[in-house]
Parts: sequence; structure tokens; C-alpha cells
Amino acid sequence: MTTRVIIVRHGQSSYNAQKKIQGRCDESVLTEKGRVDAETVGTALSKLNIDAFYSSPLQRAKSTAQIIQSCIENPPTLQATDKLMEIDLPLWENLPKSEVEKRFPEDYRCWKERPHEFKMLLSSPEGQREHFPVLSLYEQAQQFWQEILPQHQGKTIVIVAHNGINRCLIMSALGIPPSRYHSIQQSNCCINVLNFSGNWGEPVQLESLNQISHLGNPLPSPRNPHKGPRFLLIRHGETQWNRESRFQGIRDIPLNDRGREQAQRTAEFLKDVAIDFALSSPMLRPKETAEIILQNHPNVSLDLQEQLTEICHGLWEGKLETEIESEFPGLLRQWKEAPETVQMPEGENLQQVWDRAIANWNDLVKYYANSPEPRTGIVVAHDAINKVILCYLLGLQPANFWNIKQGNGGVSVIDYPDGAEGMPVLQAINITTHLGSGILDKTAAGAL
Repeated sequence: MTTRVIIVRHGQSSYNAQKKIQGRCDESVLTEKGRVDAETVGTALSKLNIDAFYSSPLQRAKSTAQIIQSCIENPPTLQATDKLMEIDLPLWENLPKSEVEKRFPEDYRCWKERPHEFKMLLSSPEGQREHFPVLSLYEQAQQFWQEILPQHQGKTIVIVAHNGINRCLIMSALGIPPSRYHSIQQSNCCINVLNFSGNWGEPVQLESLNQISHLGNPLPSPRNPHKGPRFLLIRHGETQWNRESRFQGIRDIPLNDRGREQAQRTAEFLKDVAIDFALSSPMLRPKETAEIILQNHPNVSLDLQEQLTEICHGLWEGKLETEIESEFPGLLRQWKEAPETVQMPEGENLQQVWDRAIANWNDLVKYYANSPEPRTGIVVAHDAINKVILCYLLGLQPANFWNIKQGNGGVSVIDYPDGAEGMPVLQAINITTHLGSGILDKTAAGAL
């Protein structure tokens, strides 16, 4: 039984608007925009059957949760828990970010570049002690999952909390290391979806990260709009073999009618985004998806990248799962439980796909980061290719392959605010709202 967890960040607060550090200070309250956006989230969630509702006790989060709750018919009781408190930054709270950067330059640099090593020296009657804010918050998130998940197996949970704790909830669930704390974006009133297969420690799928299209903005704003490239990583539209759950691999299967419709909806979703370059796997399904998107950007040419070709499934290609199990007993289960250990019969293994896709990705980042002006481009590829790239960017390994979902026509947003040498920022993962299914990804769950 899958436990669905929907994680929401609170609406814009007075301190957000003033660009001040909040931490666990409870003086910050929702702005009018924050309240309006919270109602919008409530509307987006109103058709779901919600079984449990949790929030941080800090008023900016709790008020957001109460507004969302008021939009839901027969909502569960709201439970506030300290395990959802925001990151504890006692020496910086109430200060403008610009002042923190000026007064604590070395600490601020460590906070930005090595968050897992960042510490504050706190004084108490017992003496001084070292406080590691990110590591402490990561542990807090783990404790929350261990306490909450056994209580709601197979149910739908809504959590309303903060930027930092939301990041750590997502990171700890997936095994993303604390060093990637700043690589995950959480916009005010964003929506994230996690699917837990069981209790803590069992497989978890990130269905989507930082959805904000319900707020009227298709894509999150760049963290630093004046530096570095932006990549829109897109999975191709549906094929008939996706619909049939038939393994495609390097079989050159074209889009079906629904796939072309998905590509058209993605094109409409991105029509007002300034696209400067376009890249695609050379296979028919991503190439056609890219060409449909580029109909709204006629001055952009499509560059085909051979290394973005889908994983070769070898003798599995063209077959259904039942046929594969009959011919290769046990191997399909191994692929689902330990994908990094499987050598496809007369095909590739995941490490081979990882090596070629990541080498290609890094080359592309270096090339487009050298532009004198920040550029935005689309990269249209496949389920396995996109999963591998996103795992790599999140600091995960091939073993985490199934932790990331990629829906047909789904869009992920990756920024490099500090150029090719800096850490990427995952602004959003697997946006599918433009496909007409609301906040949940309802695209075909077929084979690769």
C-alpha cells in the first residue's frame, strides 16, 4: 500500500517580503499574498481524500495549514508538531540576509557552499556548544518520518511546514546527502509529492518537487537570474508501447496520439518561456516532442545528442513483463529492487547509461555556462536518461534509480546559478500539471 505525502511550504510571510532570516522566530506572519496563495493551494488539494494533516506550530505555517484546511470538505484535525519546526539559526534570526552576509562572511560562505559543515557556537550557563543547524534539522526530519509513517500506512498525508525542514524531509526520505541542502528549491506555497512504499527505510518515490503552476507561474524564478544556464529537462510524450507497458529501449517507437497531445500541452505550457537552445535524443519519440515544443520558438534549432539515447534493454525490448518473467525468471524483480545490479541480456547495464548520460550532461553544462548571457534551453530525452541525470544532480547513485518519477511530458527545471563549477539547483522536478491531471502525475506507468 502506497502512502502518499503532500508537502507544502507556507505562504509568503512578512519576513520573506523583508528578506529577513526567520528560523524559529515566531514574529513573522503571513502577508496578504501569503493568505491568497494558501487559499489557492487549498483549492488545488480540495478534491483529494486527505487522511491526516500536520503542520509546524510556527504561526506562518500553521496559518497556511488552517487556510488550506478551510478549503477541504470534512478535513482531518490539524496536528501541530515540533518535528516540523524550521531550521534553528539563533544567531541570525531577525536579521536581514544582506546583513548576515556582511557581518558573518566566512560563516555565510560555509552555509552556502558546505551546509553540512556549517555550525554556530552557542553559549549557555553550562558553557559553549557547537550547533550544526542543517545536520540537526536532517535528523529531526528522520525522526518525524519514523514516528508518523507507521500511523498512516496506505493513506494520504498533508504536511505544511517551512523551506528548510521541507528540504530535509525530502532529502532524508530519498537518501540525498545534507551537503545538497541548497540544491532543492522550495517556493512559498509550493507542492511536493512523495510516495512511500512502506515504513521508514523502505523505497520512496519523489513524484514531484516544487510545483507552483497552481499559483499562476509555470516555472519557479531563477535563484540568481543574472548568472548561469537553465535547463528544462523533459520526458517525451506517450507512445503506444508506454500505454501497453511494453519495453521500448532503443526501439524507435513514435509518439501515439496522446503523446502528441502531451507534447502540444507542454509546448503551450512553455510558449512564453524564452528558449535559447534545444537538445534532444535522436530517437523519434523525444525528437518529435521537441519539434512540437519548438513550433512556438521558430528561431531555435534542434541539436541531437546521441548519448541521450534511451537505455538498451536488449532481449527485453518489445516484450511485456509477463513475457520477460517467463524467459528470464527473477531478473525483472531484480531490476525493480536493485536496478544497479542488472545486466540487460544483450543490452546495457545502468552504470553504462549513467556514464554516458552524465558525461554528456556535464559537457552541455560547461558549454552553455560559457555564454556571456544566461541562457535557457530544453533537453528532451527518456525515462531512464532523465532519472539518471536527476539522481546524479541530487547526489544519489544508480541504486536510487526508482526514487525519481518521470511522467510523459513532465518538465524538470535545473539552474546553475554559480556556473558549471557551482552546485546545481533543482528548481522543480516532474511538473505534469499542464497535462490536465491536477497536482498528481497520472501519465502512463508503462515500461521504459
